[in-house]
Amino acid sequence: MGRKTPFATARQLEDIASTYPTPFYLYDEAGIRSTAQSVLDAFSWNPGYREFYAVKACPNPRIIQMLLDMGFGLDVSSECELQMAERLGVRGEKIMFSSNDTPSQEFAHAARLGATINLDDVTHIDTLLDVVDEVPRTVSLRLNPGEFPFANGIFGKPSEAKFGMTEEQLFDAVRRLMGLGVRDFGIHALLASNTVTNEYYPTLARTLFDVAARLHERLGAHVTFVNLSGGVGIDYRPEERPNDIFAIAEGVRRAYEDVLAPAGMGDVSVYTEMGRFITGPHGALVTRVIHEKHIYHDYLGVDACASDLMRPMLYDAYHHITVVGHEGEPADHVYDVTGALCENSDRLANARPLPECHPGDLLFIHDTGAHGHCMGYNYNGRLRHAELLLHEDGSVEMIRRAETPEDYFATLDVLEGWGAPAAESAGKAKPARP
Repeated sequence: MGRKTPFATARQLEDIASTYPTPFYLYDEAGIRSTAQSVLDAFSWNPGYREFYAVKACPNPRIIQMLLDMGFGLDVSSECELQMAERLGVRGEKIMFSSNDTPSQEFAHAARLGATINLDDVTHIDTLLDVVDEVPRTVSLRLNPGEFPFANGIFGKPSEAKFGMTEEQLFDAVRRLMGLGVRDFGIHALLASNTVTNEYYPTLARTLFDVAARLHERLGAHVTFVNLSGGVGIDYRPEERPNDIFAIAEGVRRAYEDVLAPAGMGDVSVYTEMGRFITGPHGALVTRVIHEKHIYHDYLGVDACASDLMRPMLYDAYHHITVVGHEGEPADHVYDVTGALCENSDRLANARPLPECHPGDLLFIHDTGAHGHCMGYNYNGRLRHAELLLHEDGSVEMIRRAETPEDYFATLDVLEGWGAPAAESAGKAKPARP
């Protein structure tokens, strides 16, 4: 079995926790930069290649700016994500707007920014036409082929997914859009999530390259890019072998040479929209044990909960846990690691072998740098916690403060008479214990 090691030392983590109250998210700048550069290097064989970082994975402007500075674009999917791109000064072809069940005002906003719009359904053509003054020069279309050899519990089979249009619908959409004056097309697909195999992207690439070649041959469509979207996963479990991005990119290159080059389409750009692969391994949820309970199971109660990390509750997802300062000790105790929500499913781990733990111990929950903090919520009035960035020089920057009760109550200010707790309730002495 492999071993996962925190990207910060026990001393660093205890020092950080002495300044910033637990729980908190911690991101590793050096790790993010290294993985991001490996992606750029792996796909450098394609002159038009661009990675559009999936903002949904970790929507923090400090991290996103780091990736923008490396030449990334942004994959956005909602009004607020469009606004985030806009506030960061990103416009035009550096934005890929990939959404579904899209309100018309969001299409309008994306068009105002000059984003490349990726249509999820053939009916969205009319929605787009209703809100733009002129048809965009470039339109992307999302394919759902129905059958595909990769599936898992996060995404399921494409035939059961809500994303994309059938191949017949896609061809009809291209015919109509060509008639409306669209000159350039992109082909896109999202067919799996968190694949831990080097074969997913190359297999998807062959599927999309074949569709692009047939669009070119049968309709004379000018396909300028093929977008492989996301889906490249990470090794959450120590025994898993991590994806090799260079092997993946080489597989895509071979598919490109086999399918597109012979069709006279050697100028097609390859795009990706990875999020998890780039930031996922380089984030951790750091939490402290505050209770232990021994009934039918042994429980560790921590100061984080599912509102900080809901993937275990939602997908029964595994996140490895290191007990800080006890890395070399045998994992000879079995615990359920739980939070304070009024839900029995509020668990960060079930039946997890760990070294013996007690209140005060610090836990480092691995691989939470994507789809972690951003999936948080406020059930039971639990508040989301701070995000911190560990810089390459060892310094720490708070890049999102923790929520406060004032944040939680702020949207209730429309209620007449709503305000702060009564002043007279403050400062009352505690009753003496009997």
